Amino acid sequence: MKAIVYKKFGTTDVLQTVEQPRPTINADQVLVKVKAFSINPMDWKIRKGEMTLMSGSKFPKYAGADFAGIVEEIGSSVVGIKKGDEVFGVVKNMMKEGVSVEYVAVTSSLVWKKPADIDFQQAASIPVVGTAAATAIEKMGNIHAQTTILVNGATGGFGMFLLQLLKQHSANVTAVTGTQGVAFAKSWGANSVIDYTKEDIFSHKAAFDIVIDLSGKMGYKKAKEIMKAKALFLNPTPKAIEIPASIFKNLFTTKKHLVILSRPSTKYTGVLLNALRNGLKIEVSKVFPFAHYKEAYQYAEQGGYIGKVAIEID
Repeated sequence: MKAIVYKKFGTTDVLQTVEQPRPTINADQVLVKVKAFSINPMDWKIRKGEMTLMSGSKFPKYAGADFAGIVEEIGSSVVGIKKGDEVFGVVKNMMKEGVSVEYVAVTSSLVWKKPADIDFQQAASIPVVGTAAATAIEKMGNIHAQTTILVNGATGGFGMFLLQLLKQHSANVTAVTGTQGVAFAKSWGANSVIDYTKEDIFSHKAAFDIVIDLSGKMGYKKAKEIMKAKALFLNPTPKAIEIPASIFKNLFTTKKHLVILSRPSTKYTGVLLNALRNGLKIEVSKVFPFAHYKEAYQYAEQGGYIGKVAIEID
């Protein structure tokens, strides 16, 4: 089978296609013929060597963590899934495994049946950012119509899920996005939208109960200026030092800095599938063929796109 791998850290130039044997499966695994996998910022952070404490430095490494495809084989102890099922899923260790392959062996507990009304590219976009969004909602606690929330960088994959989940909680959401994202943010449920190319959120003199920075550009120090006296700052893209530092600093302030660390599971996937049944939409703004994987990652790393970017294997 074909696989996209890299044997050293670096830019997209280190990515290459190799031939590998099809993986064998354990009793609790399924073998999936991959039809599509999605791109997440974590992919290139690992590839560039920014997360070696968690990813390690053993090569070769693979790209991608979440995927969709068709079940090819099932392990002897697997129940509820059969050969030929259309599924989506995620690898167990997102820091050390990958799905940039024609066939992937995955623990069956991390594979779910694909809803019939979404395609493989949409399904492959669910696990990583969908779980992160559901985890963020959980971290926010008791949110309601009077809870004021600012979502900065609101129309990427994470924001797409988060805005729609917040809408289902009736929260009062202000979204910050670029010009091309304004209409999407409104359609996904934001009560108000700020186009950062035309105005600055800090000039509004507003104060929020919760600020979540999906762009990674605002930061807690700056966010404190627009947080209420008792408020939460949610950080889904922490630097390694921020994880222990936030715990210590939270002891001395009512403006709390919470790090979001998420792990896909049936619990969160159930929330997301229910949200899909209730009208949540998945926007995949661009799909690249497998042969154009370098172009796909170059495009994704530039940012500014709406929703998700995916690679399909045909």
